[in-house]
Amino acid sequence: MIKAANRLKAVQDKWDTDRSDLDEAIIYNRKLWTVLVTSATEEDNPLDRELKANIANIAIFIFNRSLDIITDTRPEQLDALININRTIAQGLMTEPPLPQTKPAS
Repeated sequence: MIKAANRLKAVQDKWDTDRSDLDEAIIYNRKLWTVLVTSATEEDNPLDRELKANIANIAIFIFNRSLDIITDTRPEQLDALININRTIAQGLMTEPPLPQTKPAS
């Protein structure tokens, strides 16, 4: 996620001088999201139904925004993709809290 966000951000930062990496950055991001949504929504995936639906909805947004960028090329179109990838990456790097244990009696 971070690599995809960084690739998109690099394109955005050089927008006025060099957009040659735009297509590759978009394709890389779409492939990443294809793998993620495919894995997350498989029937045998233990994630609950609501989380699977949320991941699928985010992926649909990512795919639609990617198409929008190709047809309506503006640097601010990349903001949502960058922010979503960074936010999800940050959440994945956060360690879940340890389960509470009952004191011994």
